[in-house]
Amino acid sequence: MELFGITITEYVGYLASIMVLLSFTMKDVNKLRTVNMIGCLLFVAYGFLMPTIRVGLPIIITNIAIFCVNFYFSFIKKQA
Repeated sequence: MELFGITITEYVGYLASIMVLLSFTMKDVNKLRTVNMIGCLLFVAYGFLMPTIRVGLPIIITNIAIFCVNFYFSFIKKQA
């Protein structure tokens, strides 16, 4: 399915990129991590939407790892 010649997969990828880029403009580290985690989840979805899993796998693995780091420092390390 396309809208203006752009597939849904591409829209997810663009939105993920915007969220990650936006996260680096945040002064508050908690907001940065939250927005970045949303971007990571969108990139994971984008990886799964790729035509073949072999193409999307590096995107999925990298963004799951980044999400885990952000999650750790946002919720687990904060409690310690």
